[in-house]
Amino acid sequence: MRVEIRIGGFGGQGIIRTGLILATAACVYSDKNAIQTASYGPESRGGRCRSEVIISDEDIDFPKVEHSDILVVMSQEAYNEYVGDLKENGVLLVDPDLVPNQRKDLKAKIYRVPATRIAEEIGKKIVANVVMIGAFAAITNLLDVNHVKESIKHNVPKAFVELNMTAFEKGYEYGKSILKS
Repeated sequence: MRVEIRIGGFGGQGIIRTGLILATAACVYSDKNAIQTASYGPESRGGRCRSEVIISDEDIDFPKVEHSDILVVMSQEAYNEYVGDLKENGVLLVDPDLVPNQRKDLKAKIYRVPATRIAEEIGKKIVANVVMIGAFAAITNLLDVNHVKESIKHNVPKAFVELNMTAFEKGYEYGKSILKS
């Protein structure tokens, strides 16, 4: 098993932390190998940002995602840049409020998760990435839910653990509801 994941958005959305949480859940809390890399522009907020995670049962000999099995996008620019590299029949998680212009011919399993809107309903837009992690966990079933929760607790500031757990649960519930419909 080797799964290549790319997460794209803009600086300030927690894109890199999202990759770190997924990789930590896989290799620290699960019995898998994982590697996480990141790329971002010189701008700390607002510039293009990407995090890549590879999760495997075997050694990972090449750390770059070439064609993602799973693509998570939280900005139109990231969608435009990376959707062409999604494998046929891959999984796309997209925030439709931030990515209004989507291809109609895409051969992928598409899940529209309004993560930013859900985070705003919680009261903090900044946890939209953790809402998306919750939906990711429910939809992909790639990682054990409890391992993802432990990774979140380990990778967010202690003062914000409860808020992030709420965001995760809301995203997880939303992901489960998508699968049912």
